[in-house]
Amino acid sequence: MIVWLNGPFGGGKTQTAYELHRRLPGSVVCDPEHVGFGLHRMLPPALRGDFQDLAAWRQGVFEVLDLAASRHPGPVLVPMTVVDPGYFAETVGRLRDRGHEVRHFALLAERETVLDRLRERGPVRGLKRESFAVGRLDDCLAALRAPAFAQHVPTDRLSVRQVADHVADAAGLPLLPASDGPLRGRLRRALVGVRHIRFD
Repeated sequence: MIVWLNGPFGGGKTQTAYELHRRLPGSVVCDPEHVGFGLHRMLPPALRGDFQDLAAWRQGVFEVLDLAASRHPGPVLVPMTVVDPGYFAETVGRLRDRGHEVRHFALLAERETVLDRLRERGPVRGLKRESFAVGRLDDCLAALRAPAFAQHVPTDRLSVRQVADHVADAAGLPLLPASDGPLRGRLRRALVGVRHIRFD
């Protein structure tokens, strides 16, 4: 099974993916952003736009996830924002057409909730480093509320643990019990956040 966690930038996709990974033996996280970062690094800075606009990104994501889902025996967890219906069809749609079970979840929240989460992201609080995410926020939220991007998961009043529980229950995946206390859970989430800071 592929579990695709969609949502706005800063919506909790990566944190939820790693919470699922920690409590779901045999799972693996496959982050399509790495394909995009690699393509960006190959291009001169002046040519680096939204890597999702590159056909190579969409084809690469399809091929890598097709391989992972075909050969890896456990669930494949995919945290990635995709709001363009055509790009969604070229990734999620093609994987389904290939015969893979893809469970898609759009993690949604109110605008101010997402902005608060973006302010807390990374070692330096604030929105200065998050201009791309903030600039795309309204369009992302509007697009992802469409029926084509169901299943929708409202996350405003849910912790990362609760979102993971909801996704796993809806996908029929048995999770190990959540054993972290509040402090250890915050430290673990902070570590995930630090590991996913981009410097280019």
